[in-house]
Amino acid sequence: MTDEKQHIGSLFDRIAPTYDGLNHGLSLNIDRRWRRKTVALMPPVEHVLDVAIGTADLTIAMLRAGKAQRVTGIDLSREMMRIGEEKIINHKFEISNVDFLYANAQSMPFDDASFDGVTCAFGCRNFSDLDAGLREMYRVLRPGGQITILEFSYPSNTLIRWGYDLYFSHVLPLVGRLVSHDKTAYTYLNKSVKSFCWGEDFLRHLTQAGFQDARFETLTFGIATIYIAKK
Repeated sequence: MTDEKQHIGSLFDRIAPTYDGLNHGLSLNIDRRWRRKTVALMPPVEHVLDVAIGTADLTIAMLRAGKAQRVTGIDLSREMMRIGEEKIINHKFEISNVDFLYANAQSMPFDDASFDGVTCAFGCRNFSDLDAGLREMYRVLRPGGQITILEFSYPSNTLIRWGYDLYFSHVLPLVGRLVSHDKTAYTYLNKSVKSFCWGEDFLRHLTQAGFQDARFETLTFGIATIYIAKK
């Protein structure tokens, strides 16, 4: 595993205790609606791979909506997954139906066509090689299966973009630093969002990885985007 990926894992380990509270609070709980919308666009299947499962918010939304009978989640942050396991139990879901595995999305320890569906919420921008990660998702997805990705994007409206830049460049890093007591984590998150691809550009990456019928749906003035494609 590269030093960069170890850095990502340790970064999220440090902010894990305050991660959920900050996300929900700073987004005014809009992130919960984004996840529900993402799950609503998924077909019900047996076994889903949740890439960058983190604290399991998307997995919980899938289980609650009956979109997956079993979920396998991978992540590079053991502390985020530990909190995710606690949340699964607290929400009264069977922990035996959710597997948490420390693994790199760009080199997954799964056989080809192992999963009926693949999801990833706010994780793709942390890949050191996006194309390698998407190729791995394609490889482990069964033919006919759907990949569903929720990721931050960049608003096209000039006024919204100005407010977005102000918030992500100044408010989010400041509040994140004060609450998490981490000087670098939320600065990194801001940079990772602004430097990442979105919209048609992201669709091209999906197509290059082998996916078909790729499309996207923007959320909340383009602050986030759902991407859907088939194998």
